[in-house]
Amino acid sequence: MFGVLICGVAAATQPFGFTPIGSVCVGLSALAGAGVLAVWLLRARIELLLGGFLGALGGCLLGCFADWALVLIAAQSPVPASAFFRIAIPLLLAYVGMAIGIAKSSDFAALPTPAADFPASKLLDTSVLIDGRISDVVECGFLEGPLVVPRFVLHELQVVADSADAARRARGRRGLDVVQHLQSLPDLKIEVSTQDFPSTREVDLKLIEFAKLRAAKIVTNDFNLNKLAQVQGVQVLNINQLASSLKPIVLPGELMRVFILKEGKEHNQGIAYLEDGTMVVVDNARRLISKHVDIVVTSVLQTTAGKMIFGRYDERAQAEARPISASAGN
Repeated sequence: MFGVLICGVAAATQPFGFTPIGSVCVGLSALAGAGVLAVWLLRARIELLLGGFLGALGGCLLGCFADWALVLIAAQSPVPASAFFRIAIPLLLAYVGMAIGIAKSSDFAALPTPAADFPASKLLDTSVLIDGRISDVVECGFLEGPLVVPRFVLHELQVVADSADAARRARGRRGLDVVQHLQSLPDLKIEVSTQDFPSTREVDLKLIEFAKLRAAKIVTNDFNLNKLAQVQGVQVLNINQLASSLKPIVLPGELMRVFILKEGKEHNQGIAYLEDGTMVVVDNARRLISKHVDIVVTSVLQTTAGKMIFGRYDERAQAEARPISASAGN
């Protein structure tokens, strides 16, 4: 379509006094030259294009300045070749500038990029504010960049805080307290945004639209929001995944000291919990509830909900250890 248009314009205008057929040939030649240039531009690296453009622009500006000087000189003492130089000098300087720009294009890699200078904003959702661990993560310096709390998230927290249920009311108030605590941190930039999406009712969908609009990341521990955002190409920072990755690695055969909190589902099992909330299922420990015991790790199970550790309390090993410890004390 574009080629037909070019040939039609050439045949209608008949440049250089050519016949219609000759003008069409001129149009085809110009189209072929443009195609070759387009192929080269597509294959060229972006720094080459940027360097060539800036170099050509600088050379052309210098050429225009030289042309202005030639006009002044020609006005005082006309030079027969001044017309040639007025056209040739800007073109030659533009070519020289383009060549220099392409040759020095590798220097653009050393320039700072916007992504490095301006880290992406982090959108805090309702669940991560109610959870509260975001305060510790921020204070430790593991979360950089401006934090954004949308107004519709604060509204959802207020609705939870005004609930008739005491547990929900406490969770909502804790979320509001976390926002106030983050605002009080001196070295933290936090923004309460009034941006809203009236056509969208769900808070999770509003967060995703907001993240797309601001090219931001969502900070959450909501499993469903995590999956929905990733499907739509929005980056997510999941606090639960962070906590899971920081859990100490436990291998079968290692010794652990745990506090048996309650009995397990199976016969003669006891249940304990580590400080990070990891459940430990201990065989032969049902009668040791409310006691600290040393166990041997038998296996570790990683599930979507987290990590579970299975261990065994060995009475014989404990009995053998006691006389040894007593003799060592004597």
